[in-house]
Amino acid sequence: MSAQLRAAGAFAPLARRVTLRAVRQYHPLPTGGLQRADGAARTVRPSMRFTANAYHNAVIVRNASFARLLPKLVVKFARIPALFGGLMIGGVAWIQYQAIQVSNSAQELYGNVKTTLTATASDLWGSAVDIAGQTKRGWQNTKDKVEIPEWLDKIMKGEGEAGNGNGGSGGPGGPEPPKQSKTGVAAGVSASAAAYGYDQAADNDERTPEEISKDDHMMHITKMMIEIRNLLQKVGQSSSVTLPSIVVIGSQSSGKSSVLEAIVGHEFLPKGTNMITRRPIELTLVNDPDARVDYGEFPDLGLNRITDFSLIQKNLTELNQSVPDTECVSDDPIRLIIHSPKVPDLSLIDLPGYIQVAGENQPRELKRKISELCDKYIRGPNIILAISAADVDLANSTALQASRRVDPRGERTIGVITKMDLVDAEKGAAILSDKQYPLRLGYVGVISKLPSQGLFKRDTGNLLAVISRNEKAFFSSHPSQFGPEAKVNIGTVTLRKKLMQVLEQQMSSRLQATTDAIQRELEETTYQFKVQYNEEPMTAEAYLAESLDNFKHLFHKFASSFGRPQMQDLLKSALDQRVLDQLAARYWNKPVEDLYAAPNEPDSIADLPKADPKSHYWHMQLDTASSALTRLGVGRLATTVVSAAVQSNVDKLIDKSSFAKHPSVRQVISEAAATVLEDRAYTTSDGIEFSLKPYKYEVDIQPQEWNQGREHVAGVLKGELDQCQAAMKNLENVVGGKKKLKEVMGFVDKARKGNIAVEGESRNGAGGFSAALLARGREAVFLRDRADIINMRMLAVKSRQCKPLENKYYCPEVFLDAVATKLTQTAVLFLNVEMLNDFYARFPREVEAKLGEQMGGAGIERFAREDPRIRRHLDLIRRKELLELVLSKIETLNRLDTHNDAKLDGGYKKRPRRSLF
Repeated sequence: MSAQLRAAGAFAPLARRVTLRAVRQYHPLPTGGLQRADGAARTVRPSMRFTANAYHNAVIVRNASFARLLPKLVVKFARIPALFGGLMIGGVAWIQYQAIQVSNSAQELYGNVKTTLTATASDLWGSAVDIAGQTKRGWQNTKDKVEIPEWLDKIMKGEGEAGNGNGGSGGPGGPEPPKQSKTGVAAGVSASAAAYGYDQAADNDERTPEEISKDDHMMHITKMMIEIRNLLQKVGQSSSVTLPSIVVIGSQSSGKSSVLEAIVGHEFLPKGTNMITRRPIELTLVNDPDARVDYGEFPDLGLNRITDFSLIQKNLTELNQSVPDTECVSDDPIRLIIHSPKVPDLSLIDLPGYIQVAGENQPRELKRKISELCDKYIRGPNIILAISAADVDLANSTALQASRRVDPRGERTIGVITKMDLVDAEKGAAILSDKQYPLRLGYVGVISKLPSQGLFKRDTGNLLAVISRNEKAFFSSHPSQFGPEAKVNIGTVTLRKKLMQVLEQQMSSRLQATTDAIQRELEETTYQFKVQYNEEPMTAEAYLAESLDNFKHLFHKFASSFGRPQMQDLLKSALDQRVLDQLAARYWNKPVEDLYAAPNEPDSIADLPKADPKSHYWHMQLDTASSALTRLGVGRLATTVVSAAVQSNVDKLIDKSSFAKHPSVRQVISEAAATVLEDRAYTTSDGIEFSLKPYKYEVDIQPQEWNQGREHVAGVLKGELDQCQAAMKNLENVVGGKKKLKEVMGFVDKARKGNIAVEGESRNGAGGFSAALLARGREAVFLRDRADIINMRMLAVKSRQCKPLENKYYCPEVFLDAVATKLTQTAVLFLNVEMLNDFYARFPREVEAKLGEQMGGAGIERFAREDPRIRRHLDLIRRKELLELVLSKIETLNRLDTHNDAKLDGGYKKRPRRSLF
């Protein structure tokens, strides 16, 4: 290296006049040398105009004299890395060979050693690598974008022009162009390369351009068919309208989970010593070239873009453990979708593994239930992926035995032999070419289990890459048994491609029958849509809008009919009850609580018509009752009564509308009404109390108000009398008749008059009557006396004594009724302005806002489907749309396949035309 530096020092005078610019681009080796030390070019000849993007990898020279010397310098520097590179490649090859022979774990050690050696070597001769290698690649990337003068183009080729300008070592025709891989540029852009596993290196893909084109087309066809299959699953209701999936079966120790994880490229399936998989896992792999990271989705759970596959594994474990031990297994599938640019488009169904004997802690019928569940899925037209271990005789393979029951000719069964490294190569090759249990789709041998961890941490970032290296190391060490001449299918990459090919072929073979069935279903659905619904369109959004408009119309009618008169009637009825309560507390009789003699009352209601007009007792009774009535909290009572009435009317409106069939929406609307009413309740209540302050000390009643009260209170008293009589009738029915009740009442009357000495009521009663019967008798006496008082007061209200206002102390019922009316009229004015009008304005908007919150996402669809009639209508429309969409996709698929056939016929070579129908 010192000699090279000295040689470079001889050109120092020239270097002072020239500045090199080389922008570092991505490369697996670190850059160094001149590229690391040199800065950017400061000047460029005026005739050369480069854009920044096109110029970033170019090496620019200022004069021609330096350009003549540069190629020689490059050639000399290039010889040194070539020598070191040759030695390193030989050493690496030897290390790799030894690593394969020792163990799989040593391969990881080799990678670390190789990385260290490469980094060390790069520090020694990095400048030569940058100039001879990186600069050339940068030039190749930009030469098509920038127009370079001929003299600069010759220099940048790096072939070593002589000073005379004649060809160098390459001869007159120039140097030999660099060799390309067999796939050429097509492999680099192949859509199927990563899906099949050819993503490790450019030379790893050994397919021809024709094979790449066919594989890409097949992958696109398979993707479209899987989309069609998923749509058909939504259609349902017909076994003929379906396309096949790949069903994975095998015993618990056959390596079934490892095969699936190798196909996906991630560890995501539940692990455990006991039976973990208890539900089918419907796994859909979606090849998504635009996905930057691999992610999974659980559509039924609403879980999207789960990039942590350990979390997917945890969710699958919890979903499987949700099946009770008593049920063993469940046929309710778990749907999982995995998006990745490194997976093929496949539709797989993982089933619980077969067991030979149920464990002590497992139900006895577990083996039978697993077998029945698997038989349900492996029926036609599904493809069976039968997993068997190489160290188990095929005659004892549970998966092959199950597949032979439903597929005796082996026409839709793929045999997968795992653990190929556990048997001799000759035996393994014999299994893959087995003739005793032939399968038309053949067998594929894999080693899907990851190498043991050993002393170094296992890299599972790219699971397929690790497994492919392990398989390649094993199978390549036995070329006579597993080489191309053996004509056996080996490797996970081969299995991936075979699954896509078989799935595409099976779907294509079923497509004609499926298309015919779809057309029949579509004709029947169209006929039902026309007959039942007259081809009337319907959507969940339209149904919600129609229901909301209908409810608003009903609410508008209610708002126009519910106003001040209605609120006044409601509040007056509530205050009438408060008037009766005051009369009962201060004028009427008290409940009979015992059988002792009743004390004499000096001021009885019966003596009121003959009382002294200046009696202090009766004046105090009326003033106290009036004050209690005005101070009872009319504001709170008014807002409560009106709010309850409005809420009740809103519930009745819901019952009349289409919302009656939707419990969730009923609750939303009721909550909206309660929210608006409660928002104004406190303010309105305080306002009413403030407006009633003048009445809390003295109420001025006008003669007209007195006359109205006199007429109204008679009806109130009549209502109270009717309630007393109804309660008495109810007691007669309870005690066993009117006669029995009279006997008890007679005993109570005698005891209260002192005619019968009753020392005390025991638990067993008195006078030959039980304690319960005596309680009913006391209640009946109270109701009888109350009815007598009310009858007497009704006559008093209608008498001449109660006609003038001045006799208000003789007629407390009339005065209290007039006060209640005055309170009602004042409160209603405030209620109408502060509460009711505000409610009518805000309630419709509040309903729309709450429904908007409730109907977010799929809420509108759920809402519409709560109505059975609408659900049937929507289902029919949805079915019709899905069938039409499937037919359109099939037509697109047919055109695409026809176009590809024509392209292949006129391109690479002819092949038999394969019609999708």
